[in-house]
Amino acid sequence: MLANIKKYQDRLKKSFKIEYKRYIYNTIDFNDKMVGLFGARGVGKTTILFQYLKELELQNKKALYVSLDYPFLSGVDLIDLVEEYASEGGEYLLLDEVHRYEDFSSYLKTIYDLFDIKVIFTSSSATSILNAKSDLSRRVTLYNLNGFSFREYLEFRHKIALNVCDIEDIFQNHNKIVKDLAIGNIDILKEFKEYIEVGYYPFYFDKQTSYYQNLLNTINLTIDLDLTSLGLIEQKYTYKLKKLLEVICESKPFEVNYTKIAALAEISRVKLYDYLSYLHDGQMLLMVDENVDGLKKVQKAAKIYLNNTNLLFAYCGSCDTGTVRETFFANQVSHVYKLNISKQGDFLIDKKYTLEVGGKNKNFEQIKDMPNSFVAADDIKTGSGNKIPLWLFGFLY
Repeated sequence: MLANIKKYQDRLKKSFKIEYKRYIYNTIDFNDKMVGLFGARGVGKTTILFQYLKELELQNKKALYVSLDYPFLSGVDLIDLVEEYASEGGEYLLLDEVHRYEDFSSYLKTIYDLFDIKVIFTSSSATSILNAKSDLSRRVTLYNLNGFSFREYLEFRHKIALNVCDIEDIFQNHNKIVKDLAIGNIDILKEFKEYIEVGYYPFYFDKQTSYYQNLLNTINLTIDLDLTSLGLIEQKYTYKLKKLLEVICESKPFEVNYTKIAALAEISRVKLYDYLSYLHDGQMLLMVDENVDGLKKVQKAAKIYLNNTNLLFAYCGSCDTGTVRETFFANQVSHVYKLNISKQGDFLIDKKYTLEVGGKNKNFEQIKDMPNSFVAADDIKTGSGNKIPLWLFGFLY
Protein backbone atom coordinates (compact mmCIF):
# COMPACT_ATOMS: atom_id res chain seq x y z
CA MET A 1 0.00 0.00 0.00
CA LEU A 2 2.79 2.42 0.90
CA ALA A 3 4.46 1.77 -2.46
CA ASN A 4 1.22 2.65 -4.29
CA ILE A 5 0.91 5.90 -2.37
CA LYS A 6 4.49 6.88 -3.23
CA LYS A 7 3.85 6.20 -6.93
CA TYR A 8 0.73 8.39 -6.80
CA GLN A 9 2.69 11.11 -5.01
CA ASP A 10 5.39 11.09 -7.72
CA ARG A 11 2.74 11.33 -10.42
CA LEU A 12 1.06 14.31 -8.74
CA LYS A 13 4.35 16.11 -8.19
CA LYS A 14 5.09 16.06 -11.92
CA SER A 15 1.84 17.87 -12.69
CA PHE A 16 2.23 20.41 -9.88
CA LYS A 17 3.68 23.70 -11.11
CA ILE A 18 2.27 26.49 -8.92
CA GLU A 19 5.03 28.61 -7.41
CA TYR A 20 2.94 31.49 -6.03
CA LYS A 21 2.68 31.21 -2.25
CA ARG A 22 -0.42 32.37 -0.43
CA TYR A 23 -0.39 35.00 2.33
CA ILE A 24 -0.53 32.35 5.05
CA TYR A 25 2.44 30.27 3.96
CA ASN A 26 5.13 32.23 5.81
CA THR A 27 3.01 32.50 8.96
CA ILE A 28 2.71 28.73 9.43
CA ASP A 29 5.11 27.33 12.03
CA PHE A 30 6.07 24.10 10.31
CA ASN A 31 8.31 23.25 13.28
CA ASP A 32 5.23 22.32 15.30
CA LYS A 33 4.72 18.58 15.54
CA MET A 34 1.15 18.79 14.21
CA VAL A 35 -0.28 21.57 12.03
CA GLY A 36 -3.84 21.73 10.70
CA LEU A 37 -4.89 23.86 7.74
CA PHE A 38 -8.61 24.25 7.09
CA GLY A 39 -10.72 26.32 4.75
CA ALA A 40 -13.37 26.13 2.07
CA ARG A 41 -12.96 23.88 -0.93
CA GLY A 42 -10.85 25.44 -3.66
CA VAL A 43 -8.87 28.01 -1.66
CA GLY A 44 -5.49 26.30 -2.19
CA LYS A 45 -4.80 23.99 0.76
CA THR A 46 -3.47 21.13 -1.37
CA THR A 47 -1.21 23.58 -3.20
CA ILE A 48 0.37 24.57 0.12
CA LEU A 49 1.00 20.90 0.97
CA PHE A 50 2.81 20.31 -2.32
CA GLN A 51 4.84 23.49 -2.00
CA TYR A 52 5.98 22.38 1.44
CA LEU A 53 6.61 18.85 0.15
CA LYS A 54 9.01 20.28 -2.44
CA GLU A 55 10.79 22.30 0.26
CA LEU A 56 11.23 19.21 2.40
CA GLU A 57 12.63 17.19 -0.48
CA LEU A 58 15.15 19.94 -1.25
CA GLN A 59 16.28 19.54 2.38
CA ASN A 60 16.56 15.76 1.87
CA LYS A 61 13.76 15.13 4.35
CA LYS A 62 11.57 12.04 4.04
CA ALA A 63 8.03 13.26 3.42
CA LEU A 64 4.87 11.45 2.31
CA TYR A 65 1.73 13.01 0.83
CA VAL A 66 -1.50 11.08 1.36
CA SER A 67 -4.94 12.20 0.25
CA LEU A 68 -7.51 10.48 2.43
CA ASP A 69 -10.09 10.53 -0.32
CA TYR A 70 -8.04 8.06 -2.40
CA PRO A 71 -10.49 5.26 -3.33
CA PHE A 72 -7.81 2.60 -2.83
CA LEU A 73 -7.43 3.63 0.83
CA SER A 74 -10.95 2.45 1.60
CA GLY A 75 -10.68 -0.08 4.43
CA VAL A 76 -7.01 0.68 5.10
CA ASP A 77 -6.15 1.37 8.75
CA LEU A 78 -4.34 4.70 8.93
CA ILE A 79 -2.30 3.69 11.97
CA ASP A 80 -0.98 0.62 10.17
CA LEU A 81 0.01 2.81 7.23
CA VAL A 82 1.81 5.32 9.46
CA GLU A 83 3.56 2.52 11.33
CA GLU A 84 4.90 1.12 8.07
CA TYR A 85 6.04 4.59 6.98
CA ALA A 86 7.69 5.28 10.36
CA SER A 87 9.57 1.96 10.20
CA GLU A 88 11.17 3.20 6.96
CA GLY A 89 12.42 6.34 8.67
CA GLY A 90 9.58 8.64 7.60
CA GLU A 91 9.84 12.14 9.04
CA TYR A 92 6.92 14.17 7.66
CA LEU A 93 3.36 13.10 6.90
CA LEU A 94 1.18 15.38 4.78
CA LEU A 95 -2.46 14.34 5.07
CA ASP A 96 -4.97 15.91 2.70
CA GLU A 97 -8.75 15.94 3.28
CA VAL A 98 -8.60 14.33 6.74
CA HIS A 99 -12.32 14.86 7.32
CA ARG A 100 -12.94 12.12 4.77
CA TYR A 101 -11.49 9.59 7.23
CA GLU A 102 -13.96 8.42 9.86
CA ASP A 103 -13.11 9.49 13.42
CA PHE A 104 -10.03 11.27 12.08
CA SER A 105 -9.40 13.22 15.31
CA SER A 106 -8.81 10.00 17.28
CA TYR A 107 -6.35 8.79 14.65
CA LEU A 108 -4.50 12.12 14.63
CA LYS A 109 -4.19 12.00 18.42
CA THR A 110 -2.79 8.47 18.22
CA ILE A 111 -0.27 9.43 15.54
CA TYR A 112 0.81 12.42 17.62
CA ASP A 113 1.27 10.35 20.77
CA LEU A 114 2.88 7.21 19.31
CA PHE A 115 5.08 8.31 16.41
CA ASP A 116 8.05 10.65 16.06
CA ILE A 117 6.64 12.16 12.88
CA LYS A 118 5.60 15.70 12.06
CA VAL A 119 2.10 15.92 10.61
CA ILE A 120 0.59 18.63 8.43
CA PHE A 121 -3.04 18.00 7.56
CA THR A 122 -5.77 19.81 5.66
CA SER A 123 -9.53 19.70 5.63
CA SER A 124 -12.13 21.25 3.35
CA SER A 125 -14.67 20.88 6.12
CA ALA A 126 -14.12 23.70 8.59
CA THR A 127 -17.10 22.37 10.54
CA SER A 128 -15.45 19.00 11.18
CA ILE A 129 -12.18 20.59 12.25
CA LEU A 130 -13.92 23.00 14.60
CA ASN A 131 -15.93 20.13 16.07
CA ALA A 132 -12.72 18.18 16.66
CA LYS A 133 -10.79 21.18 17.96
CA SER A 134 -11.39 20.40 21.63
CA ASP A 135 -10.06 16.86 21.15
CA LEU A 136 -6.95 18.09 19.34
CA SER A 137 -6.39 21.38 21.16
CA ARG A 138 -3.26 20.32 23.08
CA ARG A 139 -1.67 18.74 20.04
CA VAL A 140 -2.42 20.78 16.94
CA THR A 141 -1.92 24.35 15.76
CA LEU A 142 -4.76 25.33 13.44
CA TYR A 143 -4.66 27.83 10.57
CA ASN A 144 -7.65 29.04 8.58
CA LEU A 145 -6.95 29.64 4.89
CA ASN A 146 -9.23 32.11 3.13
CA GLY A 147 -9.70 32.76 -0.56
CA PHE A 148 -7.64 35.29 -2.51
CA SER A 149 -7.61 38.82 -1.17
CA PHE A 150 -7.81 41.45 -3.90
CA ARG A 151 -4.07 42.03 -3.36
CA GLU A 152 -3.27 38.34 -3.92
CA TYR A 153 -5.50 38.23 -6.99
CA LEU A 154 -3.51 41.08 -8.53
CA GLU A 155 -0.21 39.48 -7.57
CA PHE A 156 -1.12 36.12 -9.03
CA ARG A 157 -2.67 37.49 -12.19
CA HIS A 158 0.01 40.03 -13.04
CA LYS A 159 3.04 38.33 -11.44
CA ILE A 160 3.87 41.37 -9.32
CA ALA A 161 4.66 41.85 -5.62
CA LEU A 162 2.36 44.03 -3.52
CA ASN A 163 2.68 44.80 0.18
CA VAL A 164 0.04 43.98 2.76
CA CYS A 165 -1.45 47.12 4.35
CA ASP A 166 -2.20 47.74 8.01
CA ILE A 167 -5.68 49.11 8.70
CA GLU A 168 -4.40 52.14 10.62
CA ASP A 169 -1.96 52.94 7.85
CA ILE A 170 -4.83 52.87 5.35
CA PHE A 171 -6.84 55.30 7.45
CA GLN A 172 -3.93 57.69 7.92
CA ASN A 173 -2.01 57.38 4.64
CA HIS A 174 -4.33 55.91 1.98
CA ASN A 175 -3.40 58.49 -0.65
CA LYS A 176 0.31 57.77 -0.26
CA ILE A 177 -0.31 54.00 -0.29
CA VAL A 178 -2.25 54.22 -3.55
CA LYS A 179 0.39 56.47 -5.10
CA ASP A 180 3.21 54.10 -4.09
CA LEU A 181 1.53 50.87 -5.20
CA ALA A 182 3.45 49.09 -7.96
CA ILE A 183 0.42 48.60 -10.18
CA GLY A 184 1.79 50.40 -13.23
CA ASN A 185 -0.74 50.57 -16.05
CA ILE A 186 -3.22 48.23 -14.36
CA ASP A 187 -6.80 49.52 -14.55
CA ILE A 188 -7.52 49.04 -10.86
CA LEU A 189 -11.28 49.60 -11.05
CA LYS A 190 -11.66 47.13 -13.92
CA GLU A 191 -9.57 44.57 -12.04
CA PHE A 192 -11.61 45.13 -8.90
CA LYS A 193 -14.87 44.51 -10.74
CA GLU A 194 -13.49 41.25 -12.12
CA TYR A 195 -12.22 40.19 -8.70
CA ILE A 196 -15.62 40.87 -7.16
CA GLU A 197 -17.25 38.55 -9.69
CA VAL A 198 -14.67 35.77 -10.19
CA GLY A 199 -11.44 36.36 -8.25
CA TYR A 200 -11.88 34.93 -4.75
CA TYR A 201 -11.11 31.25 -5.42
CA PRO A 202 -7.70 30.48 -7.00
CA PHE A 203 -9.14 27.69 -9.18
CA TYR A 204 -10.76 30.38 -11.34
CA PHE A 205 -7.52 30.59 -13.31
CA ASP A 206 -7.81 26.90 -14.23
CA LYS A 207 -11.56 26.68 -14.77
CA GLN A 208 -12.69 30.05 -16.07
CA THR A 209 -15.46 28.82 -18.36
CA SER A 210 -17.04 26.61 -15.69
CA TYR A 211 -16.18 28.73 -12.67
CA TYR A 212 -19.68 29.40 -11.33
CA GLN A 213 -20.75 25.80 -11.88
CA ASN A 214 -17.75 24.70 -9.83
CA LEU A 215 -18.74 27.11 -7.07
CA LEU A 216 -22.25 25.67 -7.00
CA ASN A 217 -20.74 22.19 -6.85
CA THR A 218 -18.64 23.34 -3.89
CA ILE A 219 -21.74 24.46 -2.03
CA ASN A 220 -23.54 21.19 -2.77
CA LEU A 221 -20.55 19.08 -1.69
CA THR A 222 -20.19 21.01 1.56
CA ILE A 223 -23.85 20.53 2.41
CA ASP A 224 -24.53 17.08 0.93
CA LEU A 225 -21.26 15.44 1.93
CA ASP A 226 -19.53 17.27 4.77
CA LEU A 227 -22.51 18.20 6.93
CA THR A 228 -24.32 14.89 6.46
CA SER A 229 -21.19 12.79 7.13
CA LEU A 230 -20.78 14.65 10.42
CA GLY A 231 -24.35 13.79 11.35
CA LEU A 232 -25.29 17.45 11.62
CA ILE A 233 -28.16 17.15 9.17
CA GLU A 234 -30.02 14.28 7.56
CA GLN A 235 -29.69 13.91 3.80
CA LYS A 236 -33.41 14.38 3.31
CA TYR A 237 -33.21 17.85 4.87
CA THR A 238 -30.21 19.22 2.95
CA TYR A 239 -32.55 21.00 0.54
CA LYS A 240 -33.56 23.22 3.48
CA LEU A 241 -30.02 24.59 3.82
CA LYS A 242 -29.93 25.33 0.10
CA LYS A 243 -33.32 27.01 0.43
CA LEU A 244 -31.92 29.04 3.32
CA LEU A 245 -29.05 30.27 1.12
CA GLU A 246 -31.56 31.34 -1.51
CA VAL A 247 -33.55 33.29 1.09
CA ILE A 248 -30.40 35.06 2.31
CA CYS A 249 -29.58 35.95 -1.31
CA GLU A 250 -32.93 37.70 -1.56
CA SER A 251 -32.62 39.51 1.79
CA LYS A 252 -30.58 42.66 2.23
CA PRO A 253 -28.08 42.32 5.12
CA PHE A 254 -29.64 45.12 7.14
CA GLU A 255 -33.09 43.55 6.93
CA VAL A 256 -32.31 40.42 8.97
CA ASN A 257 -35.51 39.05 10.46
CA TYR A 258 -35.03 35.56 11.85
CA THR A 259 -38.74 34.80 12.05
CA LYS A 260 -39.26 35.82 8.43
CA ILE A 261 -36.17 33.93 7.21
CA ALA A 262 -37.28 30.78 9.05
CA ALA A 263 -40.71 30.97 7.48
CA LEU A 264 -39.39 31.56 3.96
CA ALA A 265 -36.87 28.72 4.31
CA GLU A 266 -39.59 26.45 5.72
CA ILE A 267 -37.69 25.59 8.89
CA SER A 268 -38.30 26.20 12.59
CA ARG A 269 -36.63 29.17 14.26
CA VAL A 270 -34.71 26.78 16.54
CA LYS A 271 -33.32 24.86 13.55
CA LEU A 272 -32.54 28.13 11.78
CA TYR A 273 -29.88 29.04 14.35
CA ASP A 274 -28.26 25.61 13.95
CA TYR A 275 -28.30 25.80 10.16
CA LEU A 276 -26.85 29.31 10.11
CA SER A 277 -24.05 28.11 12.38
CA TYR A 278 -23.29 25.14 10.09
CA LEU A 279 -23.20 27.33 6.99
CA HIS A 280 -21.01 29.89 8.76
CA ASP A 281 -18.51 27.23 9.91
CA GLY A 282 -18.58 25.79 6.39
CA GLN A 283 -17.53 29.26 5.13
CA MET A 284 -20.61 29.75 3.00
CA LEU A 285 -22.03 32.47 5.22
CA LEU A 286 -20.47 35.44 7.00
CA MET A 287 -22.22 36.74 10.11
CA VAL A 288 -21.34 40.07 11.70
CA ASP A 289 -22.61 40.81 15.22
CA GLU A 290 -23.51 44.10 16.84
CA ASN A 291 -21.01 45.60 19.24
CA VAL A 292 -22.59 44.26 22.44
CA ASP A 293 -21.38 41.91 25.15
CA GLY A 294 -22.80 39.18 27.35
CA LEU A 295 -26.43 38.10 27.15
CA LYS A 296 -27.37 41.10 25.02
CA LYS A 297 -25.29 39.65 22.21
CA VAL A 298 -27.64 36.67 21.98
CA GLN A 299 -30.60 38.99 21.55
CA LYS A 300 -29.10 41.12 18.78
CA ALA A 301 -29.49 40.18 15.12
CA ALA A 302 -26.33 39.98 13.08
CA LYS A 303 -25.94 41.03 9.50
CA ILE A 304 -25.85 37.89 7.39
CA TYR A 305 -23.95 37.73 4.10
CA LEU A 306 -22.85 35.01 1.78
CA ASN A 307 -19.18 34.45 2.60
CA ASN A 308 -17.77 36.30 -0.41
CA THR A 309 -18.90 38.21 -3.48
CA ASN A 310 -18.15 35.34 -5.89
CA LEU A 311 -20.75 33.22 -4.11
CA LEU A 312 -23.22 36.07 -4.54
CA PHE A 313 -22.77 36.09 -8.31
CA ALA A 314 -22.80 32.30 -8.54
CA TYR A 315 -25.78 31.60 -6.29
CA CYS A 316 -28.05 34.62 -6.47
CA GLY A 317 -30.21 35.49 -9.46
CA SER A 318 -29.41 39.20 -9.14
CA CYS A 319 -26.99 41.06 -6.90
CA ASP A 320 -27.88 44.27 -5.07
CA THR A 321 -24.96 46.67 -5.49
CA GLY A 322 -25.01 47.70 -1.83
CA THR A 323 -24.94 44.08 -0.72
CA VAL A 324 -22.00 43.32 -3.02
CA ARG A 325 -20.01 46.23 -1.59
CA GLU A 326 -20.73 45.32 2.02
CA THR A 327 -19.99 41.65 1.38
CA PHE A 328 -16.57 42.49 -0.05
CA PHE A 329 -15.75 44.81 2.84
CA ALA A 330 -16.92 42.38 5.53
CA ASN A 331 -15.13 39.45 3.91
CA GLN A 332 -11.75 41.18 3.59
CA VAL A 333 -11.72 43.02 6.92
CA SER A 334 -13.11 40.24 9.14
CA HIS A 335 -10.26 37.89 8.15
CA VAL A 336 -7.83 40.20 9.94
CA TYR A 337 -9.68 42.48 12.35
CA LYS A 338 -12.60 42.41 14.75
CA LEU A 339 -15.67 43.54 12.81
CA ASN A 340 -19.08 44.52 14.18
CA ILE A 341 -22.09 46.27 12.74
CA SER A 342 -22.53 49.83 13.89
CA LYS A 343 -25.64 51.73 14.92
CA GLN A 344 -24.27 54.95 13.44
CA GLY A 345 -22.61 53.60 10.29
CA ASP A 346 -22.35 50.24 8.57
CA PHE A 347 -19.40 48.71 10.40
CA LEU A 348 -17.17 49.13 13.45
CA ILE A 349 -13.56 47.90 13.24
CA ASP A 350 -11.78 46.90 16.46
CA LYS A 351 -14.44 48.86 18.40
CA LYS A 352 -12.72 52.06 17.27
CA TYR A 353 -13.26 52.94 13.60
CA THR A 354 -16.73 53.59 12.16
CA LEU A 355 -17.18 52.90 8.45
CA GLU A 356 -19.86 53.67 5.91
CA VAL A 357 -19.68 51.66 2.69
CA GLY A 358 -21.15 53.07 -0.52
CA GLY A 359 -20.62 54.50 -3.99
CA LYS A 360 -18.36 57.33 -5.05
CA ASN A 361 -20.95 59.95 -4.05
CA LYS A 362 -21.43 58.56 -0.54
CA ASN A 363 -21.27 61.41 2.01
CA PHE A 364 -20.56 61.61 5.75
CA GLU A 365 -24.03 62.75 6.81
CA GLN A 366 -24.79 59.61 8.84
CA ILE A 367 -21.43 59.54 10.64
CA LYS A 368 -20.39 63.22 10.59
CA ASP A 369 -20.33 63.51 14.40
CA MET A 370 -18.47 60.25 14.98
CA PRO A 371 -14.75 60.24 15.85
CA ASN A 372 -12.55 57.99 13.69
CA SER A 373 -15.22 57.76 11.00
CA PHE A 374 -14.54 56.98 7.35
CA VAL A 375 -16.29 56.24 4.07
CA ALA A 376 -15.19 53.25 1.98
CA ALA A 377 -16.25 54.39 -1.49
CA ASP A 378 -16.62 52.23 -4.58
CA ASP A 379 -15.82 53.45 -8.12
CA ILE A 380 -12.94 55.74 -7.12
CA LYS A 381 -9.26 55.10 -7.83
CA THR A 382 -7.96 57.41 -5.11
CA GLY A 383 -9.51 58.87 -2.00
CA SER A 384 -9.65 62.25 -0.33
CA GLY A 385 -9.54 63.03 3.37
CA ASN A 386 -11.56 60.40 5.19
CA LYS A 387 -13.00 58.94 1.99
CA ILE A 388 -11.02 55.83 1.04
CA PRO A 389 -11.26 53.65 -2.09
CA LEU A 390 -13.21 50.49 -1.28
CA TRP A 391 -10.78 48.32 -3.26
CA LEU A 392 -7.90 49.26 -0.95
CA PHE A 393 -9.48 47.22 1.86
CA GLY A 394 -8.56 44.22 -0.25
CA PHE A 395 -4.90 44.74 0.72
CA LEU A 396 -5.27 43.74 4.37
CA TYR A 397 -3.91 40.20 3.83
